[in-house]
Amino acid sequence: MTRSQTRWHKTMDRPSLLTKDAVVAWLGEHPAWELDGLFIRREFTFENFVKAFGFMTSVAIMAEKMDHHPEWSNVYNRVTISLTTHDAGGLTDYDTAFAEAADDLAS
Repeated sequence: MTRSQTRWHKTMDRPSLLTKDAVVAWLGEHPAWELDGLFIRREFTFENFVKAFGFMTSVAIMAEKMDHHPEWSNVYNRVTISLTTHDAGGLTDYDTAFAEAADDLAS
C-alpha cells in the first residue's frame, strides 16, 4: 500500500469539501494536476499502450480498495484521470489522496 493509500484508510470517514485555498495550495504542490470546475485532472503519458493499460489496472485495483472511482479515459499511451467527490458536490480529501496515490503508481 502506498503512503497515500495508507493515509486514506487511517483518516477518511466522511468527506467534507476542501476550501478554495486548500485546493489552490494542493495544486501548488502538485503542478501536474489542474483544476477543471469541480474536478482535478491530470494526463499521464507512458511509453506505449501496454504500460498505460498496466497503470490503469493498478489504479483500478487501488480505486476498489479506496472505494473511490475516477472518471478516466485512455488513448494509446495516454491516461486522463478526473477526480471529484460527487456525493459531496466537489473536491475533498478523497480526491487529493487518490491523486497522490495515482502519482505514486505512475512513478
